[in-house]
Amino acid sequence: MRTRRHFLAGIGGAAASLWIQPVKAAPDPRKDTIIGHGGFRYRVHKDWVPPGQGRHHPILNCHEMVQVRDGRLFMIGDHGTHQMLVFKPDGTILDSWGCVWPGGHGLTLSRENGEEFLFVTDSGLWKSGNGGYRQTGRVTKIDLTGREIFSLSHPMSVGAYEPGMNFNPTETAIAPNGDIYVVDGYGSQYVLRYDPKGRFLQRFGGKEGVPLAERLNNAHGVAVDLRSGAETATLLVTSRADHCFRRFTLEGKYLETIAVPGCMVCRPVISGQELYAGVCWSKNPELNKLTNNPSGFTVVLDAEGKVVSAPGGTEPVYEDGKLRPLTRAEPVFDHGHDVCVLENGDLVVCQWNAFQTYPIRLERLS
Repeated sequence: MRTRRHFLAGIGGAAASLWIQPVKAAPDPRKDTIIGHGGFRYRVHKDWVPPGQGRHHPILNCHEMVQVRDGRLFMIGDHGTHQMLVFKPDGTILDSWGCVWPGGHGLTLSRENGEEFLFVTDSGLWKSGNGGYRQTGRVTKIDLTGREIFSLSHPMSVGAYEPGMNFNPTETAIAPNGDIYVVDGYGSQYVLRYDPKGRFLQRFGGKEGVPLAERLNNAHGVAVDLRSGAETATLLVTSRADHCFRRFTLEGKYLETIAVPGCMVCRPVISGQELYAGVCWSKNPELNKLTNNPSGFTVVLDAEGKVVSAPGGTEPVYEDGKLRPLTRAEPVFDHGHDVCVLENGDLVVCQWNAFQTYPIRLERLS
């Protein structure tokens, strides 16, 4: 009687090795995709939020996210009745609430005398069914339970705007002294500065009537840069349509431009010595086209303003000191909108126009 051992011996070693070699499972794109470059490489976890959460916590667009001291992650979106979502670091949704920010867009964490507050920016742009609508935006300060502390005054009410100027803010930033900076990225393209009590102080920036190299063209995001110390803090403002960040003093004097060619970057997020940003679209001059089709990724810049990694995008290459235009390389993101950097170096990426999908976590590998 011929056994399996006799059969393997009979057909030869090569064939036998094929018979006994285990078959490897096909790569799982949800778990085995690795993106990024240099010291900033990440494993993609598209299933960070456990299945079945959407029944009680629906979303439309995931706009911005921050992490508070106890580890919870707050995310603002634009769903009609679930605009604020609260996550555990493992992706479990703890709560969702909010129906007063139909254009929920910006979310900034402020720490004041040991307490934590959120500044919510409603852009005033929102959808209902297949229609889109524009109304006046607003910025509101709340505590972590959702209790409103105050809303900022409309720019026209304090003489900063004239009739007919749209106010559709997209983001805020808080200075070390508590001053509040608001960027009107979907409206009139100015930076508006208020004191800690919400009293208007000044206006600067804008798109018209300023040198081309200083203009704000879709002033989508803003951050206070403290990497060189609080005494020399500066303000980084996104000029998304110009593929760059503009640096200003806290009093509004233009200092420099940090170019990110090919990248329609959203808000600057600073963690450690790096600057992170979601790329909503890639507009590469070499391709000579801009499309609303999925073309997003993320970028990481060092303290000198050099792109050191583009997770989901092409590898950063500098020629004669200039960055070659970046573009999407991996089908991981649709339209990157915000990056939340966790304490362990992992990233959580929120997306706009991504088929109502939850944020994606990127596990830091190196």
